[in-house]
Amino acid sequence: MGFATKAIHAGQEPDPSTGAITTPIYQTSTYVQDALGRHKGYEYARTRNPTRDALEKNLAALEGGRTAHCFASGMSAIDATLKLLRPGDHAIVSENTYGGTYRLFERVLRNFGLNFSYVDTTEAAHVEAAIIESTRMVFIETPTNPIMAVADLEGIGKLTRKRGLRLVVDNTFMSPFFLRPIEWGADIVVHSTTKYLNGHSDSVGGVVVTTRPEDGESLGFLQNAVGAIMSPFDAWLVMRGTKTLAVRMKQHDCNGRGVAAFLDEHPKVKKVYYPGLKRHPQHERAKRLMTGFGGMIAFETGSLAAARSVLDNVRLCALAESLGGVETLISHPATMTHASVPAAERARLGITDGLVRISVGIEDVEDVIADLDVALQHV
Repeated sequence: MGFATKAIHAGQEPDPSTGAITTPIYQTSTYVQDALGRHKGYEYARTRNPTRDALEKNLAALEGGRTAHCFASGMSAIDATLKLLRPGDHAIVSENTYGGTYRLFERVLRNFGLNFSYVDTTEAAHVEAAIIESTRMVFIETPTNPIMAVADLEGIGKLTRKRGLRLVVDNTFMSPFFLRPIEWGADIVVHSTTKYLNGHSDSVGGVVVTTRPEDGESLGFLQNAVGAIMSPFDAWLVMRGTKTLAVRMKQHDCNGRGVAAFLDEHPKVKKVYYPGLKRHPQHERAKRLMTGFGGMIAFETGSLAAARSVLDNVRLCALAESLGGVETLISHPATMTHASVPAAERARLGITDGLVRISVGIEDVEDVIADLDVALQHV
């Protein structure tokens, strides 16, 4: 079964009571039981909900996993994943990772006894060098946010299998349409469903897709015990989004390539970070691992003043946090998505005050380019 067919049909059985082709929003907190100890598979909505069940089956199928569990946000999904570890355990993390992930790991989870090392995951050798006796997990973001470094997923997958470590991949930027990390050795895939999976900037959520039965059981227990669940309405919105994921991602990719090429040739732009450009250091790897390059781009303007000028003068591109919507969003990582990362660390990673990030939408690409061109003329 092809990807687009799975996206539309996996987990999407017609409603048994009415034949409705779209899974209903089961907006209920509890379920009437037939008798003491006898029910229809549902007892309380924190534990299970038919709308959420349908989405979880859909996302597990798209990523090629065994099970999926949906959460109230991408961060709650990552938090649940890290709860598979125990105090004293060590995790290796992509050094250029989302600021919210860094904040969770450094300012919350360290307080509960977890330890983290941040390494350049573009080479498996760097990961291997960071492994210590207490290492239990490798957590990769690829491409990284916002520098768009592409991890050596194939090499790291082989390494973690050999060493018996869990490999977790945040696949938010690519979506399963362009990258399926489980095929390259990942044990767990996480997403902020807020982004491309939903695709319409009207829902917040997260998902954890697992391959090991024991991890699926643990995530299901945590989902119920902690209660950071995705609402039925949000689950319905994400399911609406996944039905068009294939066609949307093709357009994001087409537009992303066009905008990246424009920026790469613009005299006011110092550097462009996009795996689809031949000069990107992991361009060949990206071609091998992924079926497209997507719509995420970062570019260097040279200074905070230049970045501010661009951001103040765009009109079509919306200055906003988040990404993956049908509309083009533009942001300033140093003060927005990565403000929680220490300034010295941001500078080391290349997240400068002049860096601008774009989530290219699916508008007519000529309009997006014209908007950026006008804004860059003010620099």
